[in-house]
This record gives sequence, C-alpha cells and structure tokens, in this order.
Amino acid sequence: MKKYKYNKKRNLKAEISKRYNILIIILIILMVLLLTFLFKIQIVNYDKYNKLMQDRSKTLVYSNSAPRGRIYDRNGRVIVDNKPELVIYYKKPNGITLDKEIELSYKILDFISIDETKLSLDNLKNFWIKTHKDEAKEKITDEEYKLYDERKLTSNDIEKLKKERITDSELDSFNDLDKKAAYIYYLMNVGYSYAEKIIKKENVTDIEYALVAENKDILDGFDVRLDWNRTYPYGDVFKTILGNVSSIEVGIPYELKDYYLNLGYNLNDRVGTSYLEYQYESLLKGEKTVYELLSDGSYKKIYDGKRGHDIVLTIDIELQKEVEKILEEEIIKAKNDPNTRYYNSSYAIISDPNSGEILAMSGKILEDNKIYDYTPAIITMPVTPGSIVKGASHTVGYATGNLKIGEVRLDECIKIAGTPKKCSYKDLGSINDLQAIAYSSNVYQYLTAIKVGGSSYKYNKSISINKDAFDTYRYYFKQYGLGVYTGIDLPNEALGYTGNSVNAGHLLDFAIGQYDTYTPIELSQYINTIANGGSRLKPYLLKAVYNPTKDPLTDMVYENTKTELNKVEIEDKYLNRIKQGFRMVMTDGSGVSYIDSKYKAAGKTGTSESFIDSDNDGVIDKAT
Repeated sequence: MKKYKYNKKRNLKAEISKRYNILIIILIILMVLLLTFLFKIQIVNYDKYNKLMQDRSKTLVYSNSAPRGRIYDRNGRVIVDNKPELVIYYKKPNGITLDKEIELSYKILDFISIDETKLSLDNLKNFWIKTHKDEAKEKITDEEYKLYDERKLTSNDIEKLKKERITDSELDSFNDLDKKAAYIYYLMNVGYSYAEKIIKKENVTDIEYALVAENKDILDGFDVRLDWNRTYPYGDVFKTILGNVSSIEVGIPYELKDYYLNLGYNLNDRVGTSYLEYQYESLLKGEKTVYELLSDGSYKKIYDGKRGHDIVLTIDIELQKEVEKILEEEIIKAKNDPNTRYYNSSYAIISDPNSGEILAMSGKILEDNKIYDYTPAIITMPVTPGSIVKGASHTVGYATGNLKIGEVRLDECIKIAGTPKKCSYKDLGSINDLQAIAYSSNVYQYLTAIKVGGSSYKYNKSISINKDAFDTYRYYFKQYGLGVYTGIDLPNEALGYTGNSVNAGHLLDFAIGQYDTYTPIELSQYINTIANGGSRLKPYLLKAVYNPTKDPLTDMVYENTKTELNKVEIEDKYLNRIKQGFRMVMTDGSGVSYIDSKYKAAGKTGTSESFIDSDNDGVIDKAT
C-alpha cells in the first residue's frame, strides 16, 4: 500500500515537470517570434515605419486654387484658357473684435484703392451702427428694450428699428474715406464667418498686391494670392456648351455641395458647374500645391501644383462660328416669311456619321427682336419630327414583311369610319417605296402601319389595330436612337414625349412623325445611323486628353474612339433601299434645289404639325 502511494507521487511529479518544460518551450518560441518581429520593425523595416509615422503626424496645407486645363478644338486652336488674376482677400482671425475689424477696414485703405459705389444704403447704416454704438443704442426706447427682454421683439427687430431711425444728417457725417471703409467692412463680413472674403480681385495693381503682401503682419487677416479666370478667345461662340466654372466668392454652389464634397472637395474650391466644364471636371481641375506645416510655423513645399489636363474637342471652332452666324441670319430671314408668328428657334448639328464626332452644334432663339444662344436645347428640347422619320417607318415595314422592295401603292386620301380624311400633301397617284420617301407620302406610311397593326384598309370602314403595333414601331425606332438616350457626353440629356394612346389614328400619326417627339440630338443620331449603314454610334465631344506640358498637346493620355451602341436589325438590301430613297429626296423629290447638286446630298424633309399654348393659360390650344 505504501509502495503504491510512492509511485503515484512520483508519476505526478514527473507529469508536472513535463508540463513545465513544455510551457518553457512555448515561452521561448513566443519570445523568439517577438524578437523576430521587433527586429523586422526596428531594423529591417525601420525606414518604412518611420516614414509612415512621419506621414501620419504631418500637417498638410493646400493652396487655394490651381488653374484648370485648357480646352482646344479639333485643330489645336485654344477655345478656353486661363488668365492670371491678382486677389486681395480677408480671412477672419480667431478672437478678432469688432473694433479691431473697423480699425482694419480703415488701415487697408492705406494700401489699396476701392470702388465703394456698390455700397448699399443698408450696408452704410449697418456701419454707422457699428461705429456709433452708444448713439444707436439710444434710438431704442426703454419700452422696446423691455419688449425685447420679454421676447416680444427679436434682435432683428431691434436692429431694424435702429436702421429706420438713423437720420440723413447722421449718414451725411460720413466722408468718402468712411464710405470706403464701410464697404471694406461689409466685404470682410459677408457670407460665412470662416470663409475667405474677396476684398479686391479686379484691377489689382502690382503695387497694391506687393504692399498688402509686405504688410500683412499689421493687416491681421488680410493676404494676397494669385488666382485665375477662364478666358474665351472666340468670345461667345459655343460658350454655353463649354460651360461655366464657379467664382472665387461662391466656391462650390449650394446645389452641387453634396456631390463635390463626397468627392473630397473643399467648400471654397472652384468647380465646373455646367456642361463640358462640369462633365469633365475630373480632367480639367488642377492639382493644388501642397505644403507641410513645420514645428516652427514655417511651410515646406512638398508637391508642386499643376494645371489640369488639357482636353481636345471634336468641334471645329471656325465651322462652329460659321454655323452660328448662318443660323442667326436664317432665323431673321425666315421671320419675314408668312405664317411665322410662332416660329422663333432653329437648330443645326454637323457630325461625322462614321465616328459619332460632333463638328458643330448650335441652337438660336429669337426673343423680343434679339437672338440668344439656345444650343443646350439640342439635348433637352423635344420637337415634333414630322416626315423625317419615314426612313425608320420604312424599316418597320421591311423588317416585319409588311412592305416589299418596289411595292406600288395608290396615294390618295384614306377615310376611316368616324374620322376625317387623312392625306398626303397632295394625291401622288401610284408610287413605289422609293417614291414614297422621295415625295414624302403620308398615305404610303398609313397603309404600312395598318398592315403592321394586323388590319386592312377599306374606304370609310373601321379598322382594328393590334396594340402591339406601337411596341413594334418603337422597337425599330429606338434602334436608330429615336426615343432613347443617345449617350452624348453632356449632362442633363432629356427624352421627348412618348404617347400612351393605342388607338388606330395615333398609330398612323406615329408612322409619319406626328405623335412621339424627339430631341435634335436624337434626330442627328437617327440620320447618322442611316448614313453609315445601320450602326448607331454614340455622339461625343471629347476627342482626346493631354497632360499639361510646355509644348501643348504633345503628351496624350487618352484618345476617344467611336462606340457602337447597336446595329439596326434589318438586312442591308433594305437599308440601302432607304438610303436610295433619301438620295432621291434631293434629286427628284421634296428636297430638290435646297442643296447644290454638286454635293450629291441625301436627306429627308419633314414638316410637323405643332401646337402651342398661345395665351399662356396652361392649355395647348393653337396649331402652328
């Protein structure tokens, strides 16, 4: 019994010793691992982690603005550039007092001149209150202060009463210097308190700029910087589509605040706000100079800012200038024709059907005997196309087997029970599919639409149209770009009206372009798709992107190429037939004599029945 107890004790002691040894081994392994990691961090990767620590502890300061990239036309002509601009600004120092700001508003006038003519009477009265605090306080009665204490009057009410009671003679005590200081004080305090306030940015002389820079130690909060403004060597030509950039004073506009802040911008950054400047903001924006704030309060430049990328457009600016000039002349000329009371605008788009490049695009509108640019309407304003869609309508007939090549039909007014007669502009007699396009026959398209709708025509008899016929027409129209977004590289592209009626009369109207509406850019894509053999290409304005270099346009970083969106689902023989019909329009049909025959033009005329709200009562009441 004793021997058994002895063996049990010995076994327990051996087990404890074994476990202790294992624990020691584990600790040694962990220590080796720890030492290995410390060696890697402190010796092998010392430079890496030291740099990371320094980067995390740096205070970086960015310059206010960097010039945007230039914009060129397709031939390398500069159409948007930057002009340096000297700026004197004020940023409110922490803890500055009212009296100190008033003192500064006078002191800065020793160094700059200011045009105070923009000073309003309200601003002047406000300055009088700030500089005559005791007199201003006495303009409020004890009873009014009591009402204020009882919260029956607000602080705004009190300030309003003070201003109302300032007399003309009290304001007359201000001399010209006081008025200039009043305007400076207004500029120092307009807008958000934390934002930079532009004191002067126009006609700043080199001497003024230098004096403020040299004396900013006594001009608390005042400083100078070099900024830029967009310039347009071709004036207003194509300017609306080039777009706008926000001003120094505004920074990011309120309506774009969330969008740009989510991209990492600062509120006072100048940004593209419309059209191409907005569309290509990420390319055009410059990179700011970056400084590191050192421990002694000085700055060390760590990155030199640079101008944004230069972009080249597909536009030929000289051609654009001519197109705009011609449009203006033709609008004025057209207004001298009869029946043009409601006519006021025209559009033109010149593009390469084999690439989608836009060479020129312009819209003009006549209002109050003055012509204004209306180019953005090309992508936003739907129009009733009229007969120009008949190429797409023929496609529906061919593709569905309801129209044959060479098919002859009688063009005379058709009559459906319960409806007025529907006619072409005149009875055209027996015509084939080519002549139907050349002479712009409505009746030929009506007969196709009736067959597509699964019905047949008999004089003065009712017809029943398959409702799916509308979907069939729109299916093929969309393949040409009619009723879908074109994909043009501009913001805010819109679509026209898509009717929701499915009655037979509206299907017939649809087939001749008198129902759904389309924007001019959709119509341009449609005609290009016919011209290039059935490939719908995305229209575009950006041709190439370049790095900013001393020698311009020498370091390309991106070149745009054509983008095919779809092919029209139709055999080549049918598309060639449509193209042949469009050629006949200009040689034998409704377009004869519009274009000199030496150009061998092809195209399609169209006259739409439009309606307007003639008396602005919200009701479309007048056929035009």
